[in-house]
Formats: sequence, structure tokens, C-alpha cells
Amino acid sequence: MSVYRALNRCVAGGCCRVRAARPLVHIRSASAGMPGAKRSDEEHLWEAASYLPFSRTRIGSFFQESPTLKNPFLEDALLRAYLRRHLPEEAVLEDLCRFGERVAKEVDSWGRDCELNPPRLVNFDPWGRRVDHIVTSPAWKRMKTLSAEEGMVAIGYERSFGEWSRVYQMSKLYIFSPSAGLYTCPLAMTDGAAKVIQSMGVSLPVDEAYSRLTTRQPERFWTSGQWMTERQGGSDVATGTETVAVPQTDGSYRLHGFKWFTSATDADMTLTLARVQDQTGATTPGSRGLSLFYAEVSRDEDGRLRGIEVQRLKDKLGTRQMPTAELLLDGLPAHRLSEEGRGVASIANMLTITRIHNSVAAIAAMRRVVQLARDYATRRTVFGKVLKDHPLHMQTLARMEVETRGAFLLVMDVCRLLGREESGLATQRDTHLLRLLTPVVKLYTGKQAVAVVSEGLESFGGQGYIEDTGLPALLRDAQVLSIWEGTTNVLSLDVLRCVARSSGMVLHAYFAHAKSLLSGASTVPSLAPAVKAVDGALSELQEFVQVAATRAPSYLELAARDLAYSLARIYAGALLIDHACWKGASQSDIYAALRWCEQDLCPVVTKQAKGCYDSSTPPLDTALVYDHPTHP
Repeated sequence: MSVYRALNRCVAGGCCRVRAARPLVHIRSASAGMPGAKRSDEEHLWEAASYLPFSRTRIGSFFQESPTLKNPFLEDALLRAYLRRHLPEEAVLEDLCRFGERVAKEVDSWGRDCELNPPRLVNFDPWGRRVDHIVTSPAWKRMKTLSAEEGMVAIGYERSFGEWSRVYQMSKLYIFSPSAGLYTCPLAMTDGAAKVIQSMGVSLPVDEAYSRLTTRQPERFWTSGQWMTERQGGSDVATGTETVAVPQTDGSYRLHGFKWFTSATDADMTLTLARVQDQTGATTPGSRGLSLFYAEVSRDEDGRLRGIEVQRLKDKLGTRQMPTAELLLDGLPAHRLSEEGRGVASIANMLTITRIHNSVAAIAAMRRVVQLARDYATRRTVFGKVLKDHPLHMQTLARMEVETRGAFLLVMDVCRLLGREESGLATQRDTHLLRLLTPVVKLYTGKQAVAVVSEGLESFGGQGYIEDTGLPALLRDAQVLSIWEGTTNVLSLDVLRCVARSSGMVLHAYFAHAKSLLSGASTVPSLAPAVKAVDGALSELQEFVQVAATRAPSYLELAARDLAYSLARIYAGALLIDHACWKGASQSDIYAALRWCEQDLCPVVTKQAKGCYDSSTPPLDTALVYDHPTHP
């Protein structure tokens, strides 16, 4: 059979979708009487092909609808319910609703522009003079103006809503974060710097800096950097900081050193650690030799940075929107903020703030991918029905939703505790809880954000892996959250230090408050399985702590990570139950609490029963990691 006949039969039989109903034979006969119109089968084939959907430039009629970002405040039932319960101020709700609309309609496109036009470094001008200009996109600069106007930092210091002001501020950042083009990172450091300055009660010149960090006036608003990390240091700033501070006759200092990782390097000022040199040029090693310094980022009359050389911008997996640089400090003018040798202690408040910001960014990423996946599930049709009508797909999204809800309530409770402390209303229990939960929440949400966002990308199939959809950036940016401000293991050990330094009082506060959260559950009988699970997990955890206290320190060190996860999961379960008992709770709130409490709430006990923390474990782990093949 000729190609022409095969194609004609295919079309006549309805095997292909064609533009015209007439068979190919009509096409052939219509041209047969024309002068010189004798045509080959090949010519007829090409003509016939023009009626098929994918010939030449034709690409078919179907195009998949993309997910649509709607007002993230109105789309978040848990956020709105939480605020109606704890902060039902009409002004707050109206502001967040208005801002959510602005994020969806305007700001989200700015964030995308920051991703597509990342910062670049210009070290020299055309005539060879060193200028070290970090060039950022116009959208990045608009983010700074918006942050001032919307009070992204100011809300936390105006305290217009008393102890709930931090919840209001972090709720706004939560809406903003996934669309912010990573501008929430400089905001985190700005907030942390303002907190440090406020807590230390220092005077000129940093009181002027404080007013700039917390203003709503865009022309006055400053952001702050946080230049702590050096080549040798990382989280170990006590032994890894080599920067020295040389005293000047006017009481100021000049800083000399190399900062290996400085985020938001285009900031207006910074806080940093350095070792003060004595008259002989010697410095004190360890944390006792570190002091905290304040420095402004400025230029001289020739346009050169004062005491700073930008060596290069970091080429990162994610957070590409934000300039992160290696800096040589070569006589940077600075003022000492802390008492000499009290630098590490002085940044404790900063770490609390930045870790909370990190946690807010984590739950915001989780919520955003769930919102987009939920919308996409109403638009994508496969195997004859939309995704939301496939039970397995909805089960997957529901699991993501439950994880997001638990993480959200964890973070907001820490924001609540911070607000109570800053308003002078914190009880001793509140203070202990804030100290314990800050590293717990940061480490847990940082890890879960990566898991949930990764799962979320699968919801879009191959499009979730395509850069120009903007979806992969969510995952790349989420990966930094488990690293910045302390990795999971570093924070797990911080939990142990917190327990030891408080002589166990932080755990007493934890157990007491977690049990109190379950007290109202008797009014909702359907929550009984969840209450039983959390109450049982609390008892198991108490028993573990008692046993671990009799063991060598290495036992708890091996258990530290699982202990932190247990603290997070149990507390989140208690919070979900408490929220589900509220009179305004929905059936979804009850269902989420039940689903959360079906998981292993206390993995540290599960692992203990398997002997994971025995004294033989470390050498076996090392042997496994460094296993070498044996040769006969």
C-alpha cells in the first residue's frame, strides 16, 4: 500500500484529528484537471499532512493552565482561624488581607524578577579604580521600599498590639516570604540587629542606627548584615573567628579580617565579631576573646568602600536573588557594642530572632507549595479526571497540609512566647519554653520544608522541574533553611546545652505546658485517639529523659537529633489538639490533629528500644561510613 493510500485510509477511518472532514481523495481529484497539475504521492502526502495537528509549525490546541497564586491570606484557613482566635483585631485582619492581595497581584512578580536578575559584582570601574559595586535589580530595591512601608521590621518594635505584635509581624512576613525574592533574609538580620541594640541600651552612634532599622520611612530605612562566618568557623565562631579589632585613640576600632560568608552584603550596616588586640598585638583565644562590633557600610569621596574589599559573590544552589559575598576587612571603622569578651553572649538575642525568621520562611515555603498544588489540582486533567478527583493525589496533598499545619502552629507559638517576653508578660515557664523551643522549631521546620516542597514539586509532574515555571526555586531556596543559623545537628546539641544550663527546668516547663494544652480535649470526643497518642508520647519521653540522665554524656549526644524531633512532634500534636478544641474550629482542624498523631511522635524512644544509642554505635557508624573493600 502506498503512503498516500495509507494516510487516506487513516483519515477516512477517523484515526486522526484533522481540520477538514473531506477525504484526501477529494484533494487529489480537485487538482487533477489543472494544467501541469500531475502530482506525486509525496506532494499529496505533504498537502494531506497540513490537515494534521502537529505539522510544521502547528503544535496542537491544548495548553495546560498554570497554577494561579491567589490572595495567600484569604487562601490560608489556618492562619485566619488562628488570628480570629488570638488576635481578632479588625485592623490586623484588614491589613493582612490587603497585603495578601498586593503580594498576589504585584509583589510576587518582583520576587520572580529578583530570581531572573541576580546580583552581580563590579570590582573595577572602566579606568581600573577599585569600586566593588554590588549591582542588584530594580525589583530588589523595590523590596526594600515595600519592607519599610509595610512595617516588616517596625511592627515588632511599635508593639501596637502588645504581646501579639510579634505574631502580627511574623504573619505578615509569612505571607510575604515566598514572593519576597529572599528579601526576608536581610529583614531577619535587620530585626536581629535591632533586637541586639535595643537589649544592650547603647547610645550614639547606634541609637541612630536603631531608629533607621525600625522606621517605616523608606528614605531612612536601613538593613543590617550579620558578618560572623569565617573560613575556619562556621557555627564554631568561638574558635573560628580570626578577625582582629585594633583600638583607636578616639575610642573606636579598626577591623581586619576575612569574612567567608556574608549574606545581604548590600546592607547599610552590620554587626560582627572580632578579637580586640592589646598593646602588644596579642588577642585572647576562644569565646572569651570575642567582642561584638557595629560598623556602617559607607564609601569615601572617591566612591570606594571604607575598609572593605568585596572579593567575590558566592555561587549558591539557591537564594540567588540575594548577594552573598566574601569580604576582606582592611581597617573597617567600627564601634564596640558589647563588653570586651562578651561578644558571643551578646548575639544570643540576635540568634533567637533570626532563627524564628528562618522558621517563618520554612512554613511559608510549605504553605505556598501547598496552595499552588491545590490550585493546580483543579486545573490538571489526567486519566479522564482532574487531579483533585484522584484519591491518592488528594491523600498526598492532605499529608503535606497536615505537616504544614503542625509546623505553622509550632512557629506561631514561639512567636507568641517572644511577644510575651518582650512585653514583660512572660512567666518563668514562658521564658524556659522560648529558650527550648527556638532551636527545636528552627531545626524541625527547616528539614520539613525541604521534604514538603520537594513533594509539592511532584504535584506538577515534569513542570515542577522546569526552571521557567519558577517552581524549582522554591526547593532550591528551601534547602538553605536547614543550614543557615545552625545545622540540624548543631541545633540539636544546642537543645542539650539548654537543658543542662537550666538544670532541666526547660523540660519541666515543656511537659507542664504540653499537658495543659490537652486539658480542653474532653469537649471533643472524636479527638480521644490523638489525646491518647500525645499523652502516651509525653510519658515515654519523660521516662527516656530519666534514663538518659543516668548515662554518660555521649548517650544523650547520640540521641540529640531524635530527642529534638520528639520534642517538636509531640508539642505540635498538643497544639493541633488545642486548636481543634477551640469553639471556632472546623472538622478539618480535628482531622488534621488526628492524622498528625498517627505518626511516631517520639522517635527517640523508638530508636532507644533498638539500641541506637549504645556505646558500640559510634565506632560502628565510623566503620560503616569509611568502609573499605577487603582484598583476598
